[in-house]
Amino acid sequence: MIPGAIVFEFPKDFFGGLWVTVQISALGLAGALIIGTGIALLRVSPLRPLRWIGAAYVEFFRNTPLVVQLFFLFLGLPLIGFRFASDTFDNIFRAACVGMALYHGAYVAEIVRGGLLGVDKGQIEAARSLGLSYVQMLRFVQLPQTFRSIVPPLGNIAIALVKNTSLASTIGVADLLFGAEVVESRTFRAEEGFGAATVLYLFLTGPLGFAVNALERRMLIAR
Repeated sequence: MIPGAIVFEFPKDFFGGLWVTVQISALGLAGALIIGTGIALLRVSPLRPLRWIGAAYVEFFRNTPLVVQLFFLFLGLPLIGFRFASDTFDNIFRAACVGMALYHGAYVAEIVRGGLLGVDKGQIEAARSLGLSYVQMLRFVQLPQTFRSIVPPLGNIAIALVKNTSLASTIGVADLLFGAEVVESRTFRAEEGFGAATVLYLFLTGPLGFAVNALERRMLIAR
């Protein structure tokens, strides 16, 4: 049987899981962009202690497995009295979103840092000669150019994040992979179940890749 058939036999598991995956991806990516930009600014700060904090964050989250971080957020934090929500299902979902944001934020930080350092020094000196403060220089000179230049690598991070949401099923999030696992356990049709999940993941990552390429071409034309 073809993978598509089983999707419509168990729409709640597949389409419900797909919607959860979309939500985790969107919230995780938004959080990663915010966190990553903030950490990148610490990494290029003129103050050495701030640079150390930024570097420590990047090294910690890049060099520890995402699945371990997810288990710590879901199981470890409650041991010290912190939960993301009182409801268990909300707590699991929010832990997954936070985990995705923290982990991928480290990679976004390095991409943004590279973009900031890639801005021509002549423009920075010109901004200073015009009397712009450090914050104004970042806001009006460095950050706008940085985000235009880092679209392709950020797109790769977004695609990786979508795929990494599959690890959320390890802490009990009812995402797309979790739905496929449930269907497989009920029907023992592993090839169809996981094949269908693969196709649905492609429905997410494929258009995202095309969108990133189109945005990149548009920015090149604008230049």
